[in-house]
Amino acid sequence: MDYKSSGVDIDAGNEVVRRIRGLARGTHTPGVVSDLGSFGGLFHLGARGYRDPILVSSADGVGTKLRVAFLTGVHDTIGVDLVNHCVNDILVQGAEPLFFFDYLATGRLDPDVAVQIVGGLARGCRENGCALLGGETAEMPGFYADGEYDVAGFIVGAVERERLIDGRAIAPGDVLVALPSSGLHTNGYSLARSIAFDRLHLKVSDRVDELGMSIGDALLTPHRSYLPIVRPLLESRAGVIKGMAHITGGGITDNLPRVLPKGTEAVVRSGSWDVPPVFRWLERAGGVPREDMLRTFNMGVGLILVVRPVDAAPVLASLGGEGRVIGAITSGPSEPRVRYED
Repeated sequence: MDYKSSGVDIDAGNEVVRRIRGLARGTHTPGVVSDLGSFGGLFHLGARGYRDPILVSSADGVGTKLRVAFLTGVHDTIGVDLVNHCVNDILVQGAEPLFFFDYLATGRLDPDVAVQIVGGLARGCRENGCALLGGETAEMPGFYADGEYDVAGFIVGAVERERLIDGRAIAPGDVLVALPSSGLHTNGYSLARSIAFDRLHLKVSDRVDELGMSIGDALLTPHRSYLPIVRPLLESRAGVIKGMAHITGGGITDNLPRVLPKGTEAVVRSGSWDVPPVFRWLERAGGVPREDMLRTFNMGVGLILVVRPVDAAPVLASLGGEGRVIGAITSGPSEPRVRYED
């Protein structure tokens, strides 16, 4: 016996590295001082000109959205999802991304699929000005079914200490400004798949007229990055944003309280933003209670900014018409919470 006959193809792994090296190099920024294939990625923080930087890091995956990728055979958007999710997670503290690592694990390495995934990662990194500095590809026979894989991302960014956004200054009277999502992003897919494929017995290629596309395309819509639209506010109006919440698993209900000080409550006005058709369709087709919808999906709100009332108008102007005031901060119980009002 040899390693290949036991399920691990070293040559396939080397072929993947050879094919993705150019993709990774295409994301490199001035701070990168190592090449793909090193034992560790090297990054010179001083090359970005920070005076008193605080590093901000995060790690995440894309959950069971991967199942939709398996069913459709479309793998080039998963990497975009992963990068944008991680970028948003550090953006809420005011950080811009510096570099990104990925971990790809599969039962049998398919170089073509791996290159599609990394191609999506590279695209996401380029669009966010983030270097794809390295990663790990693990071939693990017996752990994953044929054609299946898992992927995770790890990001490091930086923010000047004086521009760190931590929510501590949030106070009653402040305004909630919401930015729209592009769809489900990367959360709620276990429920969405159960409704579409188990309850309704749809195939990924089936068109849903209410959505104007196939259910597979609707569910694979990439997770949006909010860095491009928020960056001007971070650069030109430092301090105007008191807090930000990335609306992921748990919805507005569970994510907004994460940035609120004790003794405050977020009052969110139901109906103050447009709920995209995909959520209305899932709610009706699955008979899902509204409370569960609000705790499972983003419901069309991907990012919430907390600002002073006097700053709301200039913030909305900077957001180019995409922002929507959906509520305000009031005094509340010791533990922060969200309350919905009609």
